[in-house]
Amino acid sequence: MKNILYIGNKLHSKKRNVSSIDTLVPLLEKEGYTLYYASSQLNKVLRLLEMLMACLRYRQRVDVVIIDTYSTLNFYYALFVSQLCRILNLKYIPSLNGGNLLKRLRENPFLCRLIFNHAYKNVSPSLFLKQAFEDFGYTNIDYIPNSIELEHYPFKERSFAQVNLFWVRSFSIIYNPLLAVRVLKVLRDDGIDASLCMVGPDSDGTLKQTKKLAKQLDVNVKFPGKLSKPEWIKLAQDYNIFINTTNFDNMPVSVVEGMALGMVVISTNVGGMPYLIDHGHDGILIEPDNVNAFVNAIKHIMREPEMAHLLGVHARHKVEQFDWNVIKHLWFKALQ
Repeated sequence: MKNILYIGNKLHSKKRNVSSIDTLVPLLEKEGYTLYYASSQLNKVLRLLEMLMACLRYRQRVDVVIIDTYSTLNFYYALFVSQLCRILNLKYIPSLNGGNLLKRLRENPFLCRLIFNHAYKNVSPSLFLKQAFEDFGYTNIDYIPNSIELEHYPFKERSFAQVNLFWVRSFSIIYNPLLAVRVLKVLRDDGIDASLCMVGPDSDGTLKQTKKLAKQLDVNVKFPGKLSKPEWIKLAQDYNIFINTTNFDNMPVSVVEGMALGMVVISTNVGGMPYLIDHGHDGILIEPDNVNAFVNAIKHIMREPEMAHLLGVHARHKVEQFDWNVIKHLWFKALQ
């Protein structure tokens, strides 16, 4: 299969980070595939209509349709597009990006069967979701991790004389950014020299709440906003601990990127995180929404700098398997 229609949210907005469609499309094009895609419409209704029209427009030109599949409202894009593909006799591959798709499997089994049972293949970026789908009886699941181009992520050995926390995500309630500010407050109150930088766009008004909380708690948090990848990779060189505070997750690329850069990753133990991080070997996993658990983990890192160094080294070794030069062969096989 050489001609692909990619359906996803290819939006150019200050309120979103790059998504799978932004990263995978150019990588596949460099490998010789011809890509068409939709949609860049900001209006949700117009976006859906453009996605459906793209299926009709390119039905004679493409071999397969890749559909970014999320767990919230965008789940219905995948539903409508997949059913049109069935009518048009187009092969389609849902790319399972939703951090809470397990909830969809539980609560909307009929709609899920309409999408996933009739797919040519389903692609999961995490072993967690692959296992979840298989537990619900789906057998056509390929595991293809989200990839990075490792050459863009310089590894740096960190010092842990002070705590410099780094957080990268869109500001959304499900990612629990307020927790990061509370962690900084406790660290500072305990006399620890700590800083926090939170990078990302606002998606639901949570950025305003996070800034308000930082002001109320009288802690200095840097909010540089949405940065390009080269910009935040450069900024990350000044930080040593990557914190992932989310309540729901799949296999976030931002965490993989933090591991690649050599930061110690401390993450909530939710969703696909235990499938990505081997606790105590290449990162630290803690229970969600627990300030003290984060603080204790950070203090442990400060007391054991040699252990922290090994966590960073092991993390870098692990994510080498997510380099595009490795992952691309899995996509080649899926697109045969």
